[in-house]
Amino acid sequence: MFLHGWPLSHKQFEYQFDVLPSMGYRCIGIDWRGFGKSDKPISGYNYNRLADDIRTVVGVLQLDNFILVGHSTGGAIAIRYMSRYNGYGVSKLVLVDAAAPIGFTTETANRLLTQALNDRPKMMREVTDTFFFQYITSPFSEWFFQLGLQAAGWSTAAIIITLRDEKLYADLKKILVPTIIIHGVQDKVIPFAQAQELNQQIRNSQLVPFHYSGHGPFWEERDKFNQQLRQFID
Repeated sequence: MFLHGWPLSHKQFEYQFDVLPSMGYRCIGIDWRGFGKSDKPISGYNYNRLADDIRTVVGVLQLDNFILVGHSTGGAIAIRYMSRYNGYGVSKLVLVDAAAPIGFTTETANRLLTQALNDRPKMMREVTDTFFFQYITSPFSEWFFQLGLQAAGWSTAAIIITLRDEKLYADLKKILVPTIIIHGVQDKVIPFAQAQELNQQIRNSQLVPFHYSGHGPFWEERDKFNQQLRQFID
């Protein structure tokens, strides 16, 4: 199960869904509330409620012994799911440039919040420009930009506040399954130092640096990324 980052949707994992199913892996992508094509209620944008939503999907689909993959804010939600539900159904955890144990600094969050509430397209353009370390084409940039605009304005803003105010230090000790931490060394959104901290705090975890990636190793080094997933799953 794949949990996307803010302010995107499950479509960010296109280059995993292109290849993993042909190798025999079932891939489930979720648009969390307020994002992508999911419903966009006015409330519920905290880690507890977002983890509750994941638990509901796990129950409806009757999932068991599955791999949970969380990118950025999706990684933070995955961590809260693991602590809140004792990792229900999860056999292994993959954290990708996770926004944990903290998300945005107060300064960054307040700047993004002002932009989100006044000129959200400009904010999304800046997010796109800082997201990748490797060169992206104009068509790819536009596609990525549009993914972010599928979200509601209120959910986009609410998650910025969550990333600013909620911390996950207490959750990390409760993760007991094998965990791999994938993080772009060149990440300008969530510093690589946070991946090192997760590695220290999560028992039975392994840190895999992606030296030529920023915040998007699932695209920037997608062949290596997919290979790491396969090796870890098997």
